Amino acid sequence: MRRWLVGLLKSETILIVATVLALISCFIVPPDSDYKGYVHMSTISQLVCLMLVVCGLQRIGVFRIIGSRLLHHVRTARGLVLTLISLTFFSAMLITNDVALVTFIPFAISVLVMAHMEEHAVLVGTLMTIGANVGSMLTPIGNAHNLYLKALTGMPSMEMIGIMAPYSVTAAVLLVIITCVVFGSKPVSEFSALDGAGIEQGVLAPESGKPRPDEIRITGYGAGYGGWRTVVYALLFVVCLLAVSDVIPLWLMCVIVFSAFLVCDRKAFRNVDWGLPLTFTMFFIFIGNMKRVPEFYELAASLVDAHPLEVAVGSSQLISNVPTTILLSGFTEQWRPLIIGTNLGGMGTLIASMASLIGYKNVVRKYPDRNGRYLVVYSAVNVLFLIVLVGLSWIIEP
Repeated sequence: MRRWLVGLLKSETILIVATVLALISCFIVPPDSDYKGYVHMSTISQLVCLMLVVCGLQRIGVFRIIGSRLLHHVRTARGLVLTLISLTFFSAMLITNDVALVTFIPFAISVLVMAHMEEHAVLVGTLMTIGANVGSMLTPIGNAHNLYLKALTGMPSMEMIGIMAPYSVTAAVLLVIITCVVFGSKPVSEFSALDGAGIEQGVLAPESGKPRPDEIRITGYGAGYGGWRTVVYALLFVVCLLAVSDVIPLWLMCVIVFSAFLVCDRKAFRNVDWGLPLTFTMFFIFIGNMKRVPEFYELAASLVDAHPLEVAVGSSQLISNVPTTILLSGFTEQWRPLIIGTNLGGMGTLIASMASLIGYKNVVRKYPDRNGRYLVVYSAVNVLFLIVLVGLSWIIEP
């Protein structure tokens, strides 16, 4: 029981804090009819449906198979690292930074072992994590808090992309420069003799006696891109995009997505991270109540409105950017600096973006003796990116 509680505290810290804050606020503002307006149901429904579709795609191995096919064309160490970073950078725009890192960090570690480049695991893990964070901030569906801000403001998708494009592009250029400087043109021939399925098998289940992941059990080796499920999930992803863009109603999206997964893969419901929508709900309750306390609202609004971008960046370093977004959005309507600040705030400390912990845990689990080294390298590189991008925001923003 004690071990279970410790594990729960570690894995769902933000949810537990949000729940405690929500409960405390309920004593300050007792439950009444206004509570029904607290929870932003459009955000919750969009988030849950997208999480289901991405989980389905992940379970049939689509993302790792794509990665394996790309590695087949790698010839140098520099090309290998650029490919791994690109996988998290571009995939995070569509499947969120969390899923990109859950999928590709373990994949990358196995690939580095195969290429005899294990000594670079810390730096590669750091660069891939940054790639996921700066890639996901470009699109409304790349980050959960972007999805919330889009639903809250009604901002067109292209406008949000336009706001963040200079920062994602600048960060991508920095990633390429760092990779080209650090990694040379040393030949990497380990993958040239293998086709995509061979790399996939070598990375996911090199020993036949070990348990196979769901994606291998469902599709088998060399089963292409998941068969008919891939087509179904791709169509469901389009349905989600249409709902996010207000082309179809949210209720229709929910009916289609939930019905499809009841038929295609019911286990996906168990694999979705339900803690995230619950965390949003708890913060919605807390903010809804505290906005009804005049003294608290006036103080918070005055602090946030003065420097929304800088406050968002600073707060994200302490409580991460998702709760920062929900908290600050209740006390300001300066949406542009809030969007920029919460996205850039994902860099810096290890907890600035909770997705970053995924990279850290995977690298340290494999190489426990590199714990301190990872923290130093991660912090140094992230602070560099944060300084450059915040400086860019001071130039771009009036």
